[in-house]
Amino acid sequence: MTEHETRDGWTRATEIVSVFLLSVMAVLTAWCGFESSKWGGEMSIAFSQASSARIQAASAEGEARSAQSFDLTIYAAYVEANGNGEEELAEYIRARFTPEFEVAYVEWVADGQVERSPFARDEYVPEGTREAEDLNARADAKFAEALENNQRGDNYSLLTVLFALVLFLTAMSQREIVTWMARTLLGLAVIAAIVGVVILSTFPIRI
Repeated sequence: MTEHETRDGWTRATEIVSVFLLSVMAVLTAWCGFESSKWGGEMSIAFSQASSARIQAASAEGEARSAQSFDLTIYAAYVEANGNGEEELAEYIRARFTPEFEVAYVEWVADGQVERSPFARDEYVPEGTREAEDLNARADAKFAEALENNQRGDNYSLLTVLFALVLFLTAMSQREIVTWMARTLLGLAVIAAIVGVVILSTFPIRI
């Protein structure tokens, strides 16, 4: 095989590789842009859900504070009635204890009233407290999910830059430059493309 035929063979091979790289990288670049957009949308949804859960948690906390305030008022009236020896009134007030406070009060009396009041008992959980805790936990989880989705979108964006670099190197290798430089640029493009595809295969997909 003559030197001219060898050069023509290399030229055809590099052209095939270049066309293949340009085609595949164009598709992968578009795919990365699409995935980055999708994960950005998922991030926005998660942030919105976190905000909604936080607002609901604040409402539940307000409900719990109101319930505790009511229990304090009723208990204060009960203690005063007992102190004045008004047993009938005390029983009437006792019947108005909320279920949450009644549980704590019964346990407090059964244990010898060690704590200063039933409100110090672990059994006392005003209405809305559990709901507030669950909603706050949900808000925290959604916020963390939003940050994770944001990072995923950023990862796809960075990969888009890498694939754009492959396109640039491939295009430069097709310019009328010395052969060794063209092959070097094409070789770098191939390496970068392989690295990018390997990294891409580890990323989660959102359709």
